[in-house]
Amino acid sequence: MRHARALLDVADGDTHVAAQIGDLLHSCQPGTPLPDRDAVAARVRAGVPASVPTTTGEYLNAWLDGRRGLAEKTVRGYSDHIRLYLIPHLGAIPIQSLRTAHIEGMFTAIAVKQDEIRAARASSDPEIRANVKGVRPMGASSTHRLYATVRKALNDAVVRAKLIPTNPALGVELPTAKRPKARVWTAKAVEHWQSTGRRPSPVMVWMPQQAGQFLDHAQRHDIVLYAMFLLILHRGLRRGEACGLRDHDVDLDAGYLTVVEQITTVGYTPIVRPVKSDAGDRVIPLGPKTIAALRSYLDMRRRWQQVNDTGWPDSGRFFVRPDGKAWHPQTISDRFDHLVATAGLPPVRLHDLRHCAATYLRHGGADMKEVQETLGHSTIGLTSDTYTTVILELERSGADAVADLIPRSDRAA
Repeated sequence: MRHARALLDVADGDTHVAAQIGDLLHSCQPGTPLPDRDAVAARVRAGVPASVPTTTGEYLNAWLDGRRGLAEKTVRGYSDHIRLYLIPHLGAIPIQSLRTAHIEGMFTAIAVKQDEIRAARASSDPEIRANVKGVRPMGASSTHRLYATVRKALNDAVVRAKLIPTNPALGVELPTAKRPKARVWTAKAVEHWQSTGRRPSPVMVWMPQQAGQFLDHAQRHDIVLYAMFLLILHRGLRRGEACGLRDHDVDLDAGYLTVVEQITTVGYTPIVRPVKSDAGDRVIPLGPKTIAALRSYLDMRRRWQQVNDTGWPDSGRFFVRPDGKAWHPQTISDRFDHLVATAGLPPVRLHDLRHCAATYLRHGGADMKEVQETLGHSTIGLTSDTYTTVILELERSGADAVADLIPRSDRAA
């Protein structure tokens, strides 16, 4: 009786809310516990019906619809997380009943599924491998991004909607998402890849000779994109930054370019937006060889324009297709992957050219601050942790420095 009266007191004189709570009490089956008073009070404060439980799925969809001022890519990420993971695993649970154990169970189920995908991809049975063709297992970083989504959504359920008293996601512990170490395609690493098909790391860096082979191959077989690939490799631009360069951002007479805009994708749709951060908005000096390649590209572009004089669109972009239109970022990646394969080189991602550029800069004598500013990183720690792979072949000269310093007897082996 005291519990029922406490529930009715939540109405605080509002007859409409009192009627809802009465309906809630009337619907309780004999022998079942009465609704939690604090949970009902949270629903009333949030302005939702006291008698109809809000499921986690309903809340998440309403939360996403109410988000304003977010980048399209962020909204797409939230939407994918909700649709693919959160609703299938948590959607049917009333949000007031959602507990840390439910969220931990979701991540356990996801981890089991990812292990199954990895095992299938490594199977010797071609039929099993075919079942997961094109399916990428979720890595540690992606798992942490999913956790960030559910934590943010439930935090808003506490602070803004006041549907729940505490955030159950805060009690979830996930394995640390370690940034993959960049490795170098040494002769031994290439031999292992050729025999097993496995890369030593998701992030790979070419030796300078291999980078030169790629540029030579690109110049012979894809002259249209050769200058862009050369610029990315020489100066460490991101794919979207190279696609987003405008004509007035590039001053070859003064010998520098300015990175201001980028072309990214949401799904497959190209989106023009400012660069990621203040550090990404930067001025990058250009060397004579880079300038010469870019001048040759502009000469070629002028010939394209003469051929298509009547139908040449003014995109304002520095790098354009032969018809004058801006490049789609995914096309750049596809053409790059094709060139790497046809050149017979060990595989790297287009983004790995940034790792190459940083590594070559460092071993060419640039200090860490210069590498940071060239790449557009917000902190020098990020640069140091991510982009300074040691090329063992270039470090051999110092390999015996300690041994040479220590005196030994003539009889020592």
